Amino acid sequence: MSAIPPGAGPRPLAGTRRTGRAALVGAACAVLAVAVTGCGGEDPDAGTNGVGKLPAAKIESKARAAAQRADTVHLSGNVVSQGRTYKLDMRLAKDGAKGELTTKAAAFQLLRVGDALYLKADAAFWAGEKSAGSGKPSQAAGKLDGKYVKVPASDPVYQRFSGFTDKDTLLAGLLGLHGKLTTGNRSDIDGVRTVRVAAGAGSGGTLDVSLEGTPYPLRLQRAGGAGVVRLADWGRSVDLKAPPTNQVVDYGSKISGKR
Repeated sequence: MSAIPPGAGPRPLAGTRRTGRAALVGAACAVLAVAVTGCGGEDPDAGTNGVGKLPAAKIESKARAAAQRADTVHLSGNVVSQGRTYKLDMRLAKDGAKGELTTKAAAFQLLRVGDALYLKADAAFWAGEKSAGSGKPSQAAGKLDGKYVKVPASDPVYQRFSGFTDKDTLLAGLLGLHGKLTTGNRSDIDGVRTVRVAAGAGSGGTLDVSLEGTPYPLRLQRAGGAGVVRLADWGRSVDLKAPPTNQVVDYGSKISGKR
């Protein structure tokens, strides 16, 4: 029997080739369906918590609700309040907070355990505080240098700084966006995908909300150059305990202006 010459065997029909090619393309689309939509473009909401599909006002609402439910958060950045710029690095919990606050004039540590507020600063800070009501520095300021001073609740120092240790009060003041809300760009913060909510120009700033897991707010830029803060470590434990008694000075009923 003679050999069949090359190419002399039956050829597949053209329609069969087209069908096979279409099946191959279809299979490729099925494999990539998790990452792309219709083999067209990337789906920005694939694998997210879905809040990116919501209206801007709903995204903000969910972010604020998530922040309120969380027991703790690490807040860092700059805040302008009553004409003063504060640099914050605070770990906030339901029952207190600890961290550092820096102004143009001084840096000091804040610790609140329950209702007890402690402030640790150098002598120059206390000299400034205590001369505020008397017009001259107090010699007692040196005794407070590097100590945890238990701040009386009735003192202006307590009223001025305790808000920086109150999670709910601080976040309520920071997270409120004012003006018409719109959904902005997708981005990421420290590797976490986010969606941005922007308020009306000049009135409310922007809020970046996590697209992964719980929709926590992760970054806030306040309007008018009033500061940028980062929010991280949501729900992570904060170790709060009163300082050792030998490091505490209880200065009685009043600090500011006391001679």
